[in-house]
Amino acid sequence: MTEAVHSSNMAEAAPSSQWRDVWRQFRSHKGAMAGLLVFVLIVLAVLVGPHVWTVDPATFDIRARNSGPSLAHPFGTDQLGRDLMARLMAGGEVSLAVGMTAMLIALALGTLIGVCAGFFRRLDGPLMRLTDLFLALPLLPLLLVMVMLFREPLSRSFGSENGIFMLMVTAIGLTSWMHTARVVRGDVLALKEREFILAARSIGTTPVKMILRHVLPNVLSPLMVSATLGIATAIITESSLSFLGLGFPPDFPTWGRLLYDAVDQIQLYPLRVILPGAAISLTVLSVNYIGDGLRDALDPRIRGR
Repeated sequence: MTEAVHSSNMAEAAPSSQWRDVWRQFRSHKGAMAGLLVFVLIVLAVLVGPHVWTVDPATFDIRARNSGPSLAHPFGTDQLGRDLMARLMAGGEVSLAVGMTAMLIALALGTLIGVCAGFFRRLDGPLMRLTDLFLALPLLPLLLVMVMLFREPLSRSFGSENGIFMLMVTAIGLTSWMHTARVVRGDVLALKEREFILAARSIGTTPVKMILRHVLPNVLSPLMVSATLGIATAIITESSLSFLGLGFPPDFPTWGRLLYDAVDQIQLYPLRVILPGAAISLTVLSVNYIGDGLRDALDPRIRGR
């Protein structure tokens, strides 16, 4: 009886010990910890900052336009007198929301296609040819065409801001899943020949249960890395579209839109370009370092070195 209780306690303690090992390995990655700190600071500034600095980012003050940093406007104002600090925080909220949502769409689609291609032999050929087709497409012109075709209908149906947000996250998500699918397919092909998968198949476990119980938990490491890289890719893509003037409307700030509005006066007011550019660069760099740390921490072949 005592041995059974002891075994039960050990079984319950195993998962928490595993996650402690993951966290210990992650903490040993100095770049990942620095990236996590920077990313948390950016998220706090974006989410908590507007409650502390309560200036409306859309308020015009023509008398204060093109002013430099001051106590009233720490980052200065733009050509219409709008506070740049408030617009930078509001733009970060939109850019991060687009990055997170588009990443989830791309991750779900890439995981589904990668698992189906790797686990079911009959689907491997068609799904991989579909992946090759999407990889061969020029993504930026494709995104531009999608924006031009669906921008007006979605804006009329869901409103200007909601329609553009849905269009952005859907377009970026539908054009960013291919690398995730390839990575997941390769891992699933290797896992499919492992002993525990063969044992599960021999006792009559259905393919869906094998995928949910055995395959997906073992592809967690590449999925986490793909998720972090997907956030960075989505933020850069949204910023590129907004910089080209095809993103959100002018009164709806994003980091890319701030760059687009400031590029005409870059020589006179370089700070307007430096601030959103630095925000984009720091966010993408920190997310990439977090991805490297997660990859090392979640890979059992590396953990413990």
